[in-house]
Amino acid sequence: MANILELQHIDKIYGTSIKTQVLHDVNLSFEEGSFNSIIGQSGSGKSTLLNILGTLDKPTNGKVVLNGKDVSTLKSKELASLRNETIGFIFQFHYLLPEFTAIQNILLPNRIKNAKVSKETMDRALELIDFVGLSAVKDNPANKMSGGQQQRTAIARALINNPRIILADEPTGNLDSDTAEQIYKLMRDINKKYNTTFIIITHDQQIAQKTDRIVEIKDGKILLDLRK
Repeated sequence: MANILELQHIDKIYGTSIKTQVLHDVNLSFEEGSFNSIIGQSGSGKSTLLNILGTLDKPTNGKVVLNGKDVSTLKSKELASLRNETIGFIFQFHYLLPEFTAIQNILLPNRIKNAKVSKETMDRALELIDFVGLSAVKDNPANKMSGGQQQRTAIARALINNPRIILADEPTGNLDSDTAEQIYKLMRDINKKYNTTFIIITHDQQIAQKTDRIVEIKDGKILLDLRK
């Protein structure tokens, strides 16, 4: 399969007078439709790596290639558009708007892209909310849903623009073990149904062990890259 996302010789250095290098010559590529995890201790560089993978931060050196495009050649609006169309984000803290209903939260990324919600988009939102098992609470405000329901809403929101990649940052971090397992199974189902590439940053070894590839980062370097 072709690579959908590549990091080539990535360095990340913070500071000017006092410099701190967080990533050291990182080379990673992710095949379209693959299901990957990235693990590492706090301070290992995982969050910085995630931000660069998601084009939310720029490397000091090296190249990021997203869907065949060198992102360094893109203007800020072009990059924002490519990111919004290609990448969906799932965070440990789901960042739902609490007074908005589940369906309204799911539609938010599309409203950023298009001011008006088309019938096609609404149909997709309803399909997604059914797929993640929330049809019965689709009109409930986010602050009236359980933690698992809120995370399912966040997953559906990440999918509304039909992204080819999902970057998930500790998606089960705030959940009990049973709910975490449900969320893992849901991500697997999405991966299989939509051929969506998953890159999951996690401390949860049980989740990592179930992915098809484990990348371990330590002190800003790739320590392990295990494909099953």
